[in-house]
Amino acid sequence: MRTLIDVPDDDIKWLDRVAAERGKSRASMVREAISAFRAEAGKDWIARGAGYWKGRHDIGDAIEYQRAMRKDRDDGGSA
Repeated sequence: MRTLIDVPDDDIKWLDRVAAERGKSRASMVREAISAFRAEAGKDWIARGAGYWKGRHDIGDAIEYQRAMRKDRDDGGSA
C-alpha cells in the first residue's frame, strides 16, 4: 500500500542521512520504524519499561533498599 504523509523537513533530512549511512532507502527505514513501533506497542507498560534503570550505579541497589524499608517496619520504626 502506498500512503501520503506530512513529515517536517528536519525529520526528512535526518531520515535521509541515516538511511544513506545504513545503505537503505527512506521507505525501508519507515517500514522498519513502523514494524518496531508495532512490536513495542503490543507490550504492556511494565514490559516496555523493563530495564530502564539497568546499569545505573548512582541510585543504589533496589533490593537492599526494600530490605531496609521492611526492617525499619519490623523494628517498629526505630533505626
